[in-house]
Amino acid sequence: MPENTDGGRSPVAARRHQEHFFAETDETGLGAVDAVDDSGAPSSMWSEAWRKLRRRPIFWVSAAIIVVVCVVALFPQLFTSIDPRRDCDLGNSYGPPAPGHPFGFDQQGCDIFSRTIYGARASVTVGVLATAIVIVVGATIGAVAGYFGGWIDSVLSRLTDIFFAIPIVLAAIVIMQVFTDRDAVMVAVVLASFGWTNIARITRGSVMSVKNNDFVTAARSLGMGRGSILVRHVLPNAAAPIIVYATVALGIFIVAEATLSFLSLGLPENIVSWGGDISAGQRAVRTNAEIIFYPAGALALTVLGFIMMGDAVRDALDPKQRER
Repeated sequence: MPENTDGGRSPVAARRHQEHFFAETDETGLGAVDAVDDSGAPSSMWSEAWRKLRRRPIFWVSAAIIVVVCVVALFPQLFTSIDPRRDCDLGNSYGPPAPGHPFGFDQQGCDIFSRTIYGARASVTVGVLATAIVIVVGATIGAVAGYFGGWIDSVLSRLTDIFFAIPIVLAAIVIMQVFTDRDAVMVAVVLASFGWTNIARITRGSVMSVKNNDFVTAARSLGMGRGSILVRHVLPNAAAPIIVYATVALGIFIVAEATLSFLSLGLPENIVSWGGDISAGQRAVRTNAEIIFYPAGALALTVLGFIMMGDAVRDALDPKQRER
């Protein structure tokens, strides 16, 4: 028999007397490991979008451009004390930059810097008014067509297709020739009359993708009316693509207004606008190209700011477009 070296005890008895160490079960409870902090309010789509926007330099650059343009449009007297329509002297025609006149003078002897500053007001006013009208008209038509469907959708969709086939600038050129007394409101209304089709299509598609969600079904089962469901539940959750397009559309309408003013079919000459100054400066484009450069540069920078803002908002609100 083999010799027992453990004081005569069998291996089984020896294992019984071995010391065993166990982790204390109350040191890290399973509940603490799997616990979820639900004390704070749940984050919404808008808070998540804002969190992503804050991390993007393109958002801050575009926001800075838009803020500067809006301040210039609202308070032009903070940047210049010269009246661009009255403080003109033909003796300064095509004059070079001078103290207090950093951009020089145009053909009429008017200060180009002050005209560039005051031109922001007309362009931004037309862009904001046209965008507001387009959102109200286009979003209403698209939401009603997408939510109710049936013959309502068919009629409104065919109406949208008819207006969509008409080029917005060409239609505005034809209509603006009828009116002689034009102002910013009239230009905005004409542009919006043919520019609502894109946002109507976008709203229709967004509403159709939202109206079959569970929260809409739950609201319907609770007895809410279809109109209330559309306004209180469907539209708020379908607003993301509408906001994105509205940001970009504002820049588009500013360009459309400048195009009409360039053709002398937009704002009248007594209203300072970038398009009108570009049109007036084309006569001396070979000898004094800087006359066109300043209003055209201000126009391009403004439109760039709104387009960049639209791209940033789109990437923040649309997960499919977000960079990986």
